[in-house]
Amino acid sequence: MTEVHQVQPGSAPPPTPPARDGVEAQPTGTSAIRLVMLALGVLVLGLVAGLSSVIVVLAIVVMITLHELGHFVTARSAGMKCTEFFIGFGPRIWSIHRGETEYGIKAIPAGAYVKVLGMTNLEEVDPVDEDRTYRQKSYWRRMSVAVAGSAMHFMIALVCLFVLLVGWGVPDDDVWEVGRLAPATDGDDSPADAAGVLVGDDIVAVAGVPITTFDDLRDALAAQEPDDVVVLTVDRSGDLVELDVTVGDNGQGGAFLGVGPHFPSQPMGVVEAVPRTFSEFGSFSWQSMGALADFFSPSGLGGFISQAVETTSSSSDDATAEDPDAAAAATEDENANRVLSIYGAARIGSQAADTGVASLLGFLVLINIFIGIFNLVPLLPLDGGHVAVATYERIRELLARTNTRYHADVAKLMPLTYVVVFVLVSVGLVALYLDILDPVNLPE
Repeated sequence: MTEVHQVQPGSAPPPTPPARDGVEAQPTGTSAIRLVMLALGVLVLGLVAGLSSVIVVLAIVVMITLHELGHFVTARSAGMKCTEFFIGFGPRIWSIHRGETEYGIKAIPAGAYVKVLGMTNLEEVDPVDEDRTYRQKSYWRRMSVAVAGSAMHFMIALVCLFVLLVGWGVPDDDVWEVGRLAPATDGDDSPADAAGVLVGDDIVAVAGVPITTFDDLRDALAAQEPDDVVVLTVDRSGDLVELDVTVGDNGQGGAFLGVGPHFPSQPMGVVEAVPRTFSEFGSFSWQSMGALADFFSPSGLGGFISQAVETTSSSSDDATAEDPDAAAAATEDENANRVLSIYGAARIGSQAADTGVASLLGFLVLINIFIGIFNLVPLLPLDGGHVAVATYERIRELLARTNTRYHADVAKLMPLTYVVVFVLVSVGLVALYLDILDPVNLPE
């Protein structure tokens, strides 16, 4: 996100080296040592966590960089002055001046920032640069800068989604095959496994009733009773095979077969993938907005904190330890109310990368859509807060019916901003705590 560069009235800015084009902002030896340490850190990550983790971390860094590049390019095109473009936070590892901007890398890869002069009325700016501040530009110029970061995330998501549809496709609910053989409730082989059903089989009939979708299989089994013997007709690599299956009990008096579905993906053509890309993007965006609203509701935050408390004492919870099935179900319900830290997201991304390129692309689609929407929440210090302030200023100008620019007093918003920062930092720390002690895993 863009960052306000605030200097207190009457105070002198810290001394900086002359901003000569192409000149490093720190001694060359120091830069070289820190860059070597950074490279060694990446190497250690690869050796300890694997190549997939390095790929995901680099993908996240590129994603963050493109977010800030969106702010930077739109600000520069609007004539605003950008003094810094840094990847990371904390101690500076390396930097270089190009024109009026210092570019560089900092030690903590938890984000990035671009400093655009005059983001609010709180910032003291040299009068010479006032015309080049964010606050002096037109409403649409300010809006373009504020939304550019999220726009970049949405563009990344659309590109990844399009490549995913064309290269791999999406699962079709009407086309399925046996993806796994689930054990019976008593831990024995499932009826399907005992009868010789194999992963990859296509069940085409149950007791002579044609089967097309997985729901058809459920309906056919609903007509059976436990211990009934039925004939399954399966398509195995083009050969029809009939298997006698003794139906089991699902624990509730119903029939149990013990197969899980796998829905093969069907690649799409380039032309038909275009509208599907936007429809899938809209669907994922709507789901992300719903998840965001649910999480930051009082019940959502309360459940999140309760999960952290329960995780702390879970090692002494004998009931959970004695009932692994109940524990797994409870964990699945709890994970529906989880947000991930950067560590947790990188971990999930690494698991997705291990699964394949398609899973990694799906991960990048979801994370970019969520971050893009989250950044548009109309509260400072998020980008959406700058959108809200600019829109409020524009409405006041229109109501005044004059050409006089109106500047909102952001100082009045600072108490709320501090609360927002506190909540976000707290959620981030709790999420990191949960990701370390009770990590979320991709379903097998």
